[in-house]
Amino acid sequence: MKLKMAKNSLFAILLRSSWWISLLIALVLGLLSAALLPDGLKVVGAMSGLPFVVISAMAARRQWHLPSAARIAQTEQAVMAMNWHSFSALLEQAFVRDGYAVTRGKGEAFDFDLTKGGRRMVVCARRWKSARTGLEVLRALQTARESSDVQDALYIGLAPLSDNARPFAAEHRIAVWQSPELAHALRGLPLPPASG
Repeated sequence: MKLKMAKNSLFAILLRSSWWISLLIALVLGLLSAALLPDGLKVVGAMSGLPFVVISAMAARRQWHLPSAARIAQTEQAVMAMNWHSFSALLEQAFVRDGYAVTRGKGEAFDFDLTKGGRRMVVCARRWKSARTGLEVLRALQTARESSDVQDALYIGLAPLSDNARPFAAEHRIAVWQSPELAHALRGLPLPPASG
């Protein structure tokens, strides 16, 4: 039996929050224990903060390589200013660097066919500048995925998914990259300066 943490439990929320919040809770618990508990229970009370220290370490480890808010904004501005030729070349460079064999897509439904470790993934990125992503784009990607017998699918777009598209992507396990994921994927690659 595989245990799964509830999405809105305190520890799950703290794992998604900044690492220092959990550490602060642990310190407050330790200080309150030292100030309010009798001498025989101070150590036990201070130890009640230990799970928060562990959560803080786990959150810090997860957040260590994530791009900063400034880097996310810089990446978003830079890729919004790019044309498809430049953006697709940058994506291809990132995929190759991360160990994928890259083939350009020949149809409208997907732009890249990636292979790594025996798994294939189709990627739709051509509409990265669209104001909103609707269901039709994801349906076309899913149809192409099924007809090509590909395990994974990825949609790249800076705009939010529509109310209909969000559950469709979740149901069909279509990964979605928006600004934070794109900033992480393009880490270390030279971005052109964003125009004013």
